Order: sequence, then structure tokens, then C-alpha cells
Amino acid sequence: MELYLHIPFCVKKCNYCDFLSFPMDEAGKKAYHRALLRDIREASAVYKNQEISSIFFGGGTPSLLEGEKVSELLEAICRAFLVREDCEITMECNPGTVTQEKLCAYKRAGVNRLSIGIQSACDRALSLLGRVHTWRDAKEAFLMARQAGFSNLGVDVMMALPGQSLEEYEETLKQVLSLKPEHISAYDLIVEEGTHFARWYEKEPEAFPDEETSCRMYKKTVEMLTKAGYRQYEISNYAKPGFVCRHNYGYWSNEPYLGIGLGAGSYVGLRRFRNTTDWTSYLAKNTTEETAVLTNEEQQEEFFFLGMRRVEGISQKEFAARFPETDFAPYKNTLLHFLTQGLVREENGRFSLTVDGMLVSNVIFTELGLTAERIQKGGKT
Repeated sequence: MELYLHIPFCVKKCNYCDFLSFPMDEAGKKAYHRALLRDIREASAVYKNQEISSIFFGGGTPSLLEGEKVSELLEAICRAFLVREDCEITMECNPGTVTQEKLCAYKRAGVNRLSIGIQSACDRALSLLGRVHTWRDAKEAFLMARQAGFSNLGVDVMMALPGQSLEEYEETLKQVLSLKPEHISAYDLIVEEGTHFARWYEKEPEAFPDEETSCRMYKKTVEMLTKAGYRQYEISNYAKPGFVCRHNYGYWSNEPYLGIGLGAGSYVGLRRFRNTTDWTSYLAKNTTEETAVLTNEEQQEEFFFLGMRRVEGISQKEFAARFPETDFAPYKNTLLHFLTQGLVREENGRFSLTVDGMLVSNVIFTELGLTAERIQKGGKT
């Protein structure tokens, strides 16, 4: 099982962000820390015999936590669950919120992987995104992480940003590659409802790159990162050999996970549930807002949606083992249709998306019969 801890705090809301995150004073952070410890203890009563293979601090901005608080949380987790000796423990970091002292404290606490939200090497783009750091801050944060002893560093970058040209994005990739991280996540900007970008897009859609430019950026990402020795293992994720993010890969492989914290989602035993998103209620007593046991049809949808996002794809043999009473033929016919268009490849009964197929993955998922709701569900929080 994987463990996810949601840290909802941030310095300020980014212009593209629709995550459950917000600024908070010190009193609120302390109260939330106590609530997290409470939830870890309560979860232990149900899942104490579960082996934990990965722990992920996501947000928000988890790097607003002091090292002492992270240490307390990890110690509580180790008391509550069977944490593997080689457990991957990831902390998401905003370059504008870390110091050498804090990074060293994270390392001492047991964090062994950082995911640094660089997003762009262009200060103009960072300002438009509403980030609290500059490219110089990002480089300094990365180097401080190396000095603190981290040998497994991932970075996030974003493409298709307002006013971003292919040349500007290519420069970001060059600068990020010069840092030599072990893992790179390259995300296409999604204009989410209710964000500052959504309001901007409604007024000036021409300010955002068109579909052709976005496609060229994606292909450039694959080209440059592959040439630099990174292996693409999921639509947006690339890693050096031996550094695939265990937590990410587990999610796309439909592994069970438990979410701790405000609004955190869980998937255990075919049951999906989510903690309350109400701050006051959560601090008083965590309750479950949404819960559902996946039907056989929903399980099949997730088999395709999650599996086909991986570069290795899915196999007819795997499908038959999981769903012995369901005919694979209708799915196979759809996949073969896209194969003739160069969007899907097939080898020994295993189907996967080509690079061109990844660019239109939602179209393929729709033709496979996946609902719009299922396609849109891609995260844990």
C-alpha cells in the first residue's frame, strides 16, 4: 500500500491552481499537525498490518513544514504501519520555501526523494503562473538539495503557458537538463474552472498557445529527454534508469493507497473514499465525504485509463485474468482501429499509445467507452 499525506498550506494561490490549498497562520498549521497525527493513529487501527511501500507529502506546499514536524509525522507512521525498509519517501518542494537547514532536516527525518516544482526557467512565465520563486531560486534550491545529500531529485516543468513559445519552452528543458535531475515530470497546462487562468482564457484565449504549438512542445519534450537518457514511463513522466517514481507508478498501476489529511483520497479494496474538505470539521473529527465501491464496469474503465497512460500499456492477458467474464474483443477492435492510424502500437497482445496517441489520449479513452468523469479523475487529492 502507498501512503499520501496532504499538506494544504501555501504562501499564496498560484494562478492556475485548483488544488485544495490556501495560506494559513501558525496556529492553524499546528492544529492541522495534531489532526494529522490523530488520523495516522486512527488509520493504524484498521491498516496496521499493511506494508507501506511509498510515502508522499503532497499539497499545497509541503515544504512549508519544518523538519521537526516532518520527523514527528514519519515517526508516527513507522509506529502505525509496517513501513518497508526501502520505502520511497517523497516531499514536494516549492523552491521559494526551502533553506539548506530545512532540507538537511528533511533528510535526517527520513525523506529520501524530493519533487521540486520548478515549472519554468523563464522568470516572465513564473510571474504569470503566480509562483513565489525565480529561476535563480530554483537552481539554488536544487543545488542545496544535492548538498543536503539527496541523490533522488525530481523536477516539475509546465508547457503550453500563456505567451510561451516553443523556443522559450525548449530553453526551460535545456536549463532543467543541465541540473541533471533523476526524474522529470512535464505537464501540459490545463485551464481549470474557477482559477485566474480560466477567467483570463475566457477573455483572451489567443494569449494561450494553440493546439499545434502544444503538440510540438510535447514532442520536443519526448525528443530532448529521451536523447538525454531519460525513459518515459507515463504520459507526463520521465526517469533515469532506476529512478521511476514508485509512488507515481503505483498509482498508474492501480495499486491501493491511503490518503491522510484534509480532502485526501484513498483507494483500498475496490473502495474509493475521500476525507472531508471542510477545515473546521476536519480539525474536530475527520469524516468521509465520498465513498463508493467500484462496479465491474468502473474497474474496467480504470484498467484502461490508468494502464494506457503508462508507456508499457495494457495486455489482453492481464484483462482476461482480471475480468474473465468480459469479452475483450470490442476493446481490441477499437484499439486496432487506432493502430491503423499510428496512435496505438501492439506487440504480443500488449497495447500501448504511441507519442501521437498520447497527444489525443482522451479521444482514444472516449472511444474505449470511458466516461468523461473517469477520464478527468487523475489525482489523489
